[in-house]
Amino acid sequence: MRKLILIKYAAEIFLKGLNRGKFEKKLKNNIKNVISDLEWTSVSDQGRWFIYSEDLDEIINRLVNVSGIAELCIVTEVEASMDEIEKQAVIEMKESKAVTFKVQTNRANKSFPKNSLEVNKELGGRILNDIEGLKVKVTNPEIIINVEIREKAYVYSKKIKAVGGLPYGMNGNTMLMLSGGIDSPVAGYLMARRGVEVSCVYYHSHPYTSERAKEKVKDLAKILKKYTGEIKLYVVPFTEIQMQIIEKCREDELTIIMRRFMMRIACTLAEKYNIQSVTTGESVGQVASQTMESLVVSDDVSDRPVFRPLIADDKVEIMDVARKIGTYETSILPYEDCCTIFVPKHPKTKPILKHIIESEKVLDVNKLVEEAVNGMEIFEM
Repeated sequence: MRKLILIKYAAEIFLKGLNRGKFEKKLKNNIKNVISDLEWTSVSDQGRWFIYSEDLDEIINRLVNVSGIAELCIVTEVEASMDEIEKQAVIEMKESKAVTFKVQTNRANKSFPKNSLEVNKELGGRILNDIEGLKVKVTNPEIIINVEIREKAYVYSKKIKAVGGLPYGMNGNTMLMLSGGIDSPVAGYLMARRGVEVSCVYYHSHPYTSERAKEKVKDLAKILKKYTGEIKLYVVPFTEIQMQIIEKCREDELTIIMRRFMMRIACTLAEKYNIQSVTTGESVGQVASQTMESLVVSDDVSDRPVFRPLIADDKVEIMDVARKIGTYETSILPYEDCCTIFVPKHPKTKPILKHIIESEKVLDVNKLVEEAVNGMEIFEM
């Protein structure tokens, strides 16, 4: 008898048909990478994958953040006999302190002498006989005693919800525009959860934004690392670009022209490092640079897909996810980024593309982008 972790894949993986094996292999590799520095062994039993370790708590701590895992179940492995299953089920029930329960059996081992319904009935009877004051409740019981019958039998009631989604790295890659705010880290998490590999670019306006602002973004990247594994952060100097825009362009167009430069730089880095797309934390209508017209003008300079996973979410919904993934408290620290300085009093909310292109003609766009990219710092988290 021993405690194991049963890893339950997200349901989407089972719907991948002939490609399912590739997704499962990628997920297992990601799991192995996340716990590579710990002592553990894996157990396979008729399509189920279990992990054994003396440090189950730390294993669980890490695996709940691995995309592609739906649930982690803490199971007790016993011999596949009714007597052993019943003994463990009674122990599980006593430890739970619950009053209402039901039994749920999955009999993958068809040579086992009783079918699932028979196991449920007999096991429920044994629990009621051994523990006074209990009641079977089929709908919404306090506890479900789960039994998996394979070569061995596995009894459990504890399930820990994981992030779900698809295995990280299965769906291409993206360059995340990571600011110090609430939205962009959430966007990065959501892309990672869909199996997209994430790199980050941050625009730093020294001396108008402090070194602490840069450290804040590095801290956010480290938090995202829980969901991505190793992650790269490209810190691009942005002061000269902003000063040129302020000096030579209309004040009300400052924000949208600045966003176009950010998009150009993100695409330049994506091209340089063979990254297929760009991701932002924009939500339509949230601020002046995120109106429909502004997004169209910003996307005009992109040479690859731009993903906005928060596009239809409101701020409260985004904040809820930020709290869940652990980025919120860092995001609200009072260190300004380049998007919050030099903000015009009355930014243009409905820019017209041809007018913005005309305004940009006074700028040496290619040179400014090239100098910014050449001056960047790279951090590996």
